[in-house]
Amino acid sequence: MIPGKIIRALSGFYYVKDDKNLKVYECKGRGILRKENITPVVGDNVYISITDEKSQKGMIEEVLERKNFLIRPPISNVTKAVLVFAVKTPDPNFSLIDRFIVLAEREGLEIIICFNKIDLLDEADYRDKMAIYQRAGYKVIPVSSKLGTGIEELKIELKGNVTVVAGPSGAGKSSLINQIDENLKLKTSDISQKSGQGRHTTRFAQLIEIDKDSLVADTPGFSSLTLEILEDTELKEYFIEFHEYDHDCKFGFKCIHENEPGCMVKDAVSKNEISLERYESYIQLLGEIKESKKRRY
Repeated sequence: MIPGKIIRALSGFYYVKDDKNLKVYECKGRGILRKENITPVVGDNVYISITDEKSQKGMIEEVLERKNFLIRPPISNVTKAVLVFAVKTPDPNFSLIDRFIVLAEREGLEIIICFNKIDLLDEADYRDKMAIYQRAGYKVIPVSSKLGTGIEELKIELKGNVTVVAGPSGAGKSSLINQIDENLKLKTSDISQKSGQGRHTTRFAQLIEIDKDSLVADTPGFSSLTLEILEDTELKEYFIEFHEYDHDCKFGFKCIHENEPGCMVKDAVSKNEISLERYESYIQLLGEIKESKKRRY
């Protein structure tokens, strides 16, 4: 069997790049994978058997253990997440940003937040948006694929990583990747004038080689993310700005920073040491997780 990595998945076919000869084989998954409830995804390290060398076709025999896995976009074995949101057209959805951050934190990914299309606003109008996440402890890069602003800084972040580039439709993910590698011609489109939303130009996730040791995943846009897989007691772990306060709460690590007395996180919010916007987002997500839990039971 030959080791390789799934670089693209489309309509039940998996395109696997051979680790040794760097050929790409069109593969189907063995029936045993379905029996074991294993669905291969982009980023998976696999073993394949060759069924037709001439036409470069094969079968996936085994999916190796994943280091991590993002449900949406479905991708595995990434080391970094770049979350791209536009400062305007469409306007940023901060709840969606926080949802993705939670899922990426859960998988142990390093997170970079890119606010794209900064050419559409005055600097003062987008810096306050950036500050919410900078205060939380995240690296935030203002970028403009139109002007080329921030592209070199972003390239440095991608070096030596397998990076998933994710965000809502119309945020400019594919345009940014085209700027990073001028040889790429990923399809892009304008925002719908009728809905004000982005059109889905990326239809499937794929891993793109930027240089010898850097892979980037361009992924379809999304407009919603569910956190149903989480328990209400674990959500606080993924709001990293809470960590320096929660061990001093009256109820210690049992405190979920909602209605408990003696909560140091709530105290930090009242003192403007933690962003009110982020805390309100946390409370909203906590409520959704609790409601989802009630429905399950």
